[in-house]
Amino acid sequence: MHCGPPDMVCETKIVAAEDHEALPGAKKDALLAAAGAMWPPLPAAPGPAAAPPPVPGPQPHGDTGGAGPPEGRGVCIREFRAAEQEAARRIFYDGILERIPNTAFRGLRQHPRTQLLYALLAALCFAVTRSLLLTCLVPVGLLALRYYYSRKVILAYLECALHTDMADIEQYYMKPPGSCFWVAVLDGNVVGIVAARAHEEDNTVELLRMSVDSRFRGKGIAKALGRRVLEFAILHNYSAVVLGTTAVKVAAHKLYESLGFRHMGASDHYVLPGMTLSLAERLFFQVRYHRYRLQLREE
Repeated sequence: MHCGPPDMVCETKIVAAEDHEALPGAKKDALLAAAGAMWPPLPAAPGPAAAPPPVPGPQPHGDTGGAGPPEGRGVCIREFRAAEQEAARRIFYDGILERIPNTAFRGLRQHPRTQLLYALLAALCFAVTRSLLLTCLVPVGLLALRYYYSRKVILAYLECALHTDMADIEQYYMKPPGSCFWVAVLDGNVVGIVAARAHEEDNTVELLRMSVDSRFRGKGIAKALGRRVLEFAILHNYSAVVLGTTAVKVAAHKLYESLGFRHMGASDHYVLPGMTLSLAERLFFQVRYHRYRLQLREE
């Protein structure tokens, strides 16, 4: 069973932290100014809050500072600290759990063949039993099975993720060159996460693990996290940022498009880590995998 974040066919010429620190300050400023000009300013988040102090010492991965400028009043996007491991895992875990009912019920609309199969099963039940009551119970039973298998697969996926990259964020994302992990901090609390991971095939960086605490959504935090990954990619001279998602909610796809990503296609044959591909699982669990790409420069 393959665990961890989905593999994407991407690559980058990784710029080491010490190489980036050698960049002239004017060049850094020009790159960041260009990045800021690509996206309109975020709406201010309500309520004042003090930004946490910057991390002392040199910054890994060539980030622009320990705390960085707030992305809207009171919200700070900065690099992950080891003490925030459990907070980051909790936000990731809660965000993925939300996908269980979305995949089971709302996701069914994306799979017309499955809808047709379920309708045929209901029709077959009526043809055999001539009972309206039993026929009406067929959709209820099918939806219950969809929820059961969605929960089973997504919990298995979580188990994989929590024992691979999310088991040690510092080791997996903060130490390797070309990778980084950021947190959104509001009123001293971690309320959002996002990661970036470099690849070596086509000079791109992958956006991963974006999630915002459900209590703090609607404040522009997810967009601020996405922008930080894009700034990271520009500073490190990547040609594009890519991501893959099985999200069902339209809002997630609108977020990617608002950041400038283009939808590159979708597949109904994606194997989510944790899937066993049993016949019952194929009947009652389906996901659609979407690929997005934001081209920063031509190779």
